[in-house]
Amino acid sequence: MNILAISGSLRQGSSNTTLLHAAAALAPEGVTISLYERLGEIPPFNPDLDDHAPASVQHFRDALRDADAVLICSPEYAHGVSGVMKNALDWTVSTGVFTQKPVALLNAAPWATFAHGQLKETIKTMDAHIVEQACVAVRILPKNLDVSGMVASPEIADTLRAALAALIG
Repeated sequence: MNILAISGSLRQGSSNTTLLHAAAALAPEGVTISLYERLGEIPPFNPDLDDHAPASVQHFRDALRDADAVLICSPEYAHGVSGVMKNALDWTVSTGVFTQKPVALLNAAPWATFAHGQLKETIKTMDAHIVEQACVAVRILPKNLDVSGMVASPEIADTLRAALAALIG
């Protein structure tokens, strides 16, 4: 099974990105989690270009189309989904790449609930299959944990393993 992981943060050292790397490290045998690392290359959404999308957009669409499932972790900025995440998703609306695709939403900041809810609504609108049992909030303390620290934390590792098991079904 091939899972595409998408972080809505472009920040170096992002806890969202680190959490996705930890999930990849904890993936069960036979499951590959690949982090999409080109979100920052996607230009602002322009419906006039939707049918002839730039190469960076087509690359994102193809990665989604080729994935068996999607794992998303995005920060909340000003009570909303990060602009880069929302923009990337807007480029996929007309493509059907999310149609009935299993999706899990991770929240690396459990107190940030506005963006998580907005992201869930956006993904539902695109007819994805949101796997509710795989949508989890992960309390990352101390805040500066790296991948090995997350994997070594029983609370974080167990939460991620359970989310992946639910996503894989």
